[in-house]
Amino acid sequence: MSQAVNQAVNQAASEPKHRIRALHTDSTVTVYQAYAPGIGLAAAREGRFPGSWKRDRMTWIKPSFLWMMYRCGWGTKEGQQTVLALEISRAGFDWALRNACLSHYQSGVHADRDEWRRQLASAPARVQWDPERDVRLAPLPYRSLQLGLSGEAARRYADEWIVRVTDVTPLARETHARVRKGAWDAAAALLPEERPYPAGDELLAHLRPGGEGH
Repeated sequence: MSQAVNQAVNQAASEPKHRIRALHTDSTVTVYQAYAPGIGLAAAREGRFPGSWKRDRMTWIKPSFLWMMYRCGWGTKEGQQTVLALEISRAGFDWALRNACLSHYQSGVHADRDEWRRQLASAPARVQWDPERDVRLAPLPYRSLQLGLSGEAARRYADEWIVRVTDVTPLARETHARVRKGAWDAAAALLPEERPYPAGDELLAHLRPGGEGH
């Protein structure tokens, strides 16, 4: 078993099921999206989304690089060939978490399904927790955050929160090439350093199924 796989196994034993892990600085957090080249390359070139990007549609951002690779097939799926790393303000990211609702009803978080439906209808952001992935894109027993932005949140994201846009498609391709060769440790060495994001109960208590701790 490779060192990268061993580390994933060891981390799984102690990792809380619902925690945000991300590449972040004191003021920014990096999230990932994948687009067709017409949008993705323009965004990387201009540092903002082009006019063809729809601000009235929900857009999903992911702090996990490997979950993004799972979703876009290492940048090979149609319409997802350009992988972007978007450095956004932590203030904006935190605002979205604070104003988000879980994308599904969860007993213990919502009083009842009607309350959840009311929250979902009014919330500008929603959260899904999906199985995190290892470098082989196999599922892990703990979860990775997906944050859906719509309405006010999508407009703020596009027009206010973005600090830098980087085309990381070459990184996706090189990491994938190493994975295909079975060089898992070499692939893991390329991955962004995603550390636990400092989001306490004030940001996550209403978004953790089962009401678990940090």
